[in-house]
Amino acid sequence: MTDLPFLASQSYWILFLVAAWTIPWKGVALWKAARFGQKWWFIALLVLNTLAILEIIYIFFVARKQNQELIKTL
Repeated sequence: MTDLPFLASQSYWILFLVAAWTIPWKGVALWKAARFGQKWWFIALLVLNTLAILEIIYIFFVARKQNQELIKTL
């Protein structure tokens, strides 16, 4: 029980690091989903918090595929 105050004081740093990791990924993923007009992906990325795992999957797999298809049509 003596380590409880220490853990509480350290949790702020952990929260800061998690936010610093997820916010840029979420921003890029939301921007790409909006740009490609993918409403359901936008909603899923906005609502679900997966510590940027879903956002990274979207950016590197789904959005990349969508971008390649867009380039082929041009």
